Formats: sequence, C-alpha cells, structure tokens
Amino acid sequence: MKLLGIVLIVQGVLALAYQGIRRTTTTKEKLVDIEGPGPIEVTTTTEKKAIPLSPIVGGVAIVVGIALIFLKRRKK
Repeated sequence: MKLLGIVLIVQGVLALAYQGIRRTTTTKEKLVDIEGPGPIEVTTTTEKKAIPLSPIVGGVAIVVGIALIFLKRRKK
C-alpha cells in the first residue's frame, strides 16, 4: 500500500506540473486540390495535439496517495 501511495503522489505531482500529455503527430491534410493540365495539390503536415489532464485529477491522486500511506500506519 505504501508503494502504491508513493506512486500516486508522484503521478499526481507530474499531472499538476505538465497539465496534460503532449504529443506531436504527423498527418497530411489536403488544403487545395486543383485539377487542370496537371494535378496540383497543397498539403500541410504537422499537428501538435494535447490530451488535457484536469488539475483535479492530479489533486485527487495526491490525496489518495497520502491517504494510502497514512492508512497503513494507523492499522499498526
């Protein structure tokens, strides 16, 4: 239980510090597609997306982690 509590506290602090998981994905999006004597195509390639984490999630993880650490101590 103590190890799980420590892991939850660390994850909660990281969730509060970074406020989300950021990743860069490469996608191709067609902006212009003109057909005439020859095909002309304009695309854009890079998008940055973030999976947001609410500060509430980090706070709850910290509180539950602390509770798990102290819960084990009270039973002894």
